[in-house]
Amino acid sequence: MAELLRLQKYIAQCGVASRRAAEEMILAGRVRVNKTVVTELGTKVNPDKDKVYVDSKLIAENSKKYYIMLNKPVGYITSAKDQFDRKTVLDLVSDLDARLYPVGRLDYDSEGLIFLTNDGDFTYHLTHPANEVKKKYQVTVSGMVDMDTVWQLRKGVEIDGRMTAPARVEITKQTEGTTDLTFVISEGRNRQIRKMCEAVGHTVIRLRRVAIGNVILGNLPRGKWRHLTPGEIQLLTGGDKNADNKRNKR
Repeated sequence: MAELLRLQKYIAQCGVASRRAAEEMILAGRVRVNKTVVTELGTKVNPDKDKVYVDSKLIAENSKKYYIMLNKPVGYITSAKDQFDRKTVLDLVSDLDARLYPVGRLDYDSEGLIFLTNDGDFTYHLTHPANEVKKKYQVTVSGMVDMDTVWQLRKGVEIDGRMTAPARVEITKQTEGTTDLTFVISEGRNRQIRKMCEAVGHTVIRLRRVAIGNVILGNLPRGKWRHLTPGEIQLLTGGDKNADNKRNKR
């Protein structure tokens, strides 16, 4: 007998959207199980018996999982669609015949490492706050940053009404009028590093993410992508994918 799954988890496993986005779809009345529209997040389904529809389209679990590393350029958004018709990161992987979605966010004006996948569990593991997955950024800001400011950033600053968690912040270079910093954070708040820098009086000129967990961007060219290696997937999930692969074979 198939294991009962929460509806949002099943939708994510089918590669339709992340769990968070799937929850929004359910609450908006866009999901039907068999003949009934479901708006309760606690609903469970039997993948072997129940038919699940999103926007009246029948969905099914993906037999093949994709794990993509992309070097996002400035000028692309990290979502599947954009109401202003801007370019999205999915435009950069249009040669892949798979329905993918971004893992987490990297804002329009930022560049660097982002993952794309159709595996909801992979996304959940990397984005859930309890897992505290660390992300490393190279940041150039205006002005000369002093050590007092660095200590402020390390301890936490108030943005959007609450304090940021402790962060690793180092000065890597200073030239006349600008400072290069390295940030390592485990939070994923909207435009977090830009807001942190603004809170201490410095404007971000360039922001580039260079690592997530123990996986680094390396020399992957801007705008290009590659598949993550099995070793990299294991580094990111702590070996959880071994259990997933066994489950997928059942």
